[in-house]
Amino acid sequence: MTEKAREAALSYHAATPPGKIAVVATKPCETQDDLALAYTPGVAEPVRAIAADPENAYRYTAKGNLVAVVSDGTAVLGLGNVGALASKPVLEGKGILFKRFADIDVFDLEIKATSPEQFIEIVAALEPTFGGINLEDIAAPACFAIEKALSERLSIPVFHDDQHGTAVIVCAGLLNALELQGKSLKTARIVCLGAGAAGITSMRLLMSLGAAAENIILVDSRGVVHSERTDLNDYKRPFAHVTPLRTLREAMAGADVFVGVAAADLVDAPMVQNMAARPIVFALANPVPEILPEVAHAVRADLVMATGRSDYPNQVNNVLGFPFIFRGALDVRARTINQAMQLGAVHALSALAKEPVPAEVLQAYRIDQLAYGADYFIPKPLDPRLRERVPPAVAQAAIDTGVARAPYPKHYPPRPDRSS
Repeated sequence: MTEKAREAALSYHAATPPGKIAVVATKPCETQDDLALAYTPGVAEPVRAIAADPENAYRYTAKGNLVAVVSDGTAVLGLGNVGALASKPVLEGKGILFKRFADIDVFDLEIKATSPEQFIEIVAALEPTFGGINLEDIAAPACFAIEKALSERLSIPVFHDDQHGTAVIVCAGLLNALELQGKSLKTARIVCLGAGAAGITSMRLLMSLGAAAENIILVDSRGVVHSERTDLNDYKRPFAHVTPLRTLREAMAGADVFVGVAAADLVDAPMVQNMAARPIVFALANPVPEILPEVAHAVRADLVMATGRSDYPNQVNNVLGFPFIFRGALDVRARTINQAMQLGAVHALSALAKEPVPAEVLQAYRIDQLAYGADYFIPKPLDPRLRERVPPAVAQAAIDTGVARAPYPKHYPPRPDRSS
């Protein structure tokens, strides 16, 4: 970041009032009568109603539209373990995105925990407050155990955005990229650089869509994850194949797909040059990708590519997913966000990219035209149709899989014919 951009970012956050989110009143509190309703004695009535039936909390409080964005600060953006307090700007940022894109309210919670077990206990104890939990910036492998434990214990949806949010967008984009390149997910040879939350969960979700486990090569900081390694944790071990491949360079030779969720400049031009015909490169490290698009395109004219950046085509941006996934989950009071709901989001995003792009999206991005193809196979984050398409797909999947506690919302678009 340039000095000018750094100063602009600091000034943005420091402007009065400091930070990016605030609590606002949703009911009047101007008169004595208002005060009597908002607090004592009137507040006793919803208290009694909730004590008699906990479901009334969704009727009389903000619980049903309130999400906790929670972190321990152990894996903040590309900055690493900077601590819980330093994660607060990121969590406030997620609060803005939840509100802007899905009208969901957020409390950001930065938890100074000494162990994953303590973190789990603290978050679990907060269940009565929230309609859902969004885990953020928690280092692997602890993030896997934390998400699993909380999902099993709580009756509200728990979603680790660095895992499942990234995976949803990667899968949606990759389905379209494979189609454009005339390739099949079932037969594609995929190399994933990065064996943390995003990489492992993305590969798992791809396998649920039909990717063959034997065609996925996982690469971490020590090289290819293979069967002879003795340093693998429980989350990497399922990807350990019998293979002579040992380095990223060897793995990428002849590969159809490269997915990078690691760090800057780890892929060079010859690696891309040695991939299979009509290759696909998702270089998602931020702010600098594993390989810059101009470098990759210079050696492969038949390439399609995505990055995590907004200044290149095909941005894999989690804001395409988490606000709308939670919107759908909250609107049917889902107990969890299961794989079927994630796949609902994947297919909704994939389908939306193939539709004509409305003028308001072109205006927002100051471009004249945009059509499904090599430079546009993932929807743009400012596309207003995301709110119309993704939450209904998620909500319907929750209903179909029996985890919804409320019916399909009346204000949603009509459901497709379920008999076909």
